[in-house]
Amino acid sequence: MTNCLLASTSTLHGGRYLDYLFNPLTDLYKATDEILFIPYARPGGISHEKYTQIAQHAFQNIGKSIVGIHTLKNPITAVQNAQGIFIGGGNSFVLVAELYRHHLIQFLGKVVSSGVPYLGTSAGSNIMGPCIKTTNDMPIVYPPSYDTLDIIPFNINPHYLDPDPNSTHKGETREIRIKEFHEFNSTPVVGLREGSWIRVLHKEIVLKGGGQSARIFEKEKEAYELPVESSLTFLK
Repeated sequence: MTNCLLASTSTLHGGRYLDYLFNPLTDLYKATDEILFIPYARPGGISHEKYTQIAQHAFQNIGKSIVGIHTLKNPITAVQNAQGIFIGGGNSFVLVAELYRHHLIQFLGKVVSSGVPYLGTSAGSNIMGPCIKTTNDMPIVYPPSYDTLDIIPFNINPHYLDPDPNSTHKGETREIRIKEFHEFNSTPVVGLREGSWIRVLHKEIVLKGGGQSARIFEKEKEAYELPVESSLTFLK
C-alpha cells in the first residue's frame, strides 16, 4: 500500500523550494487536502515555525495546506490521523533523535506502510531506508538508534556527487565513504543525484527525475549506474 516520493533535494540550483516536484506532488497528494509537515530536521538550524512557513508557501502552488506537527498537542495522534505527510531535509541525526523523542518511529512506519502519501526530501528520504548510516550529515546530536523506518530495502545517499578528476581535494569521495559502509554493513545504497527521486507505489520502487541516472552500490560488487525509469525493487 506504500505511496511515497523520496527526493534527493528540495531545491534545484536556481529554482524555488520544491518547484521541480510540483507535478508529481500534485499526483501524490491528489486525494489529500491537508498535509502534516514534520520540520524536525531544521536545515541550517532554522526554527520549526520558519521551516513550516517555507513549506506552506510552496504547497500553496498546488492548492494544498500544510500544518506543522509542532503546533499540535499530540504528535502521535497527528501522525495517526494524517491525510498526507511531508518530512523535509536538514540534519538526519537531529530528525531521527526528535522522532525517537516523540515516540513517532513506530507510528510513522505503520502510517506510511498503510498508504498515506508521503514526501521525503534529503533527510526525510534517508529515514525511509533501514538506517541513516549513509547520510552526509554531521552527527551533531546522538539519537537513541541509527535504525529508521525500513520502508524501502536500501539506503539512500542524497545529493550524491561523482568524483571530480580535476579537483585538488584529497579527502574521501562519496563512493569511498559508501565502500567503507559496506565493510561493516550489507544494505545496498542508492546514490541519488540532484533532480532525481524515487517513486514507491505499493510494492514497486522506480527511479524518476530529470534524466539523471543513479549510482548503485552493493556489498562486494562494483558500483554501477541505472537510468531513470529503472526499477529498484530488486535491491535487497
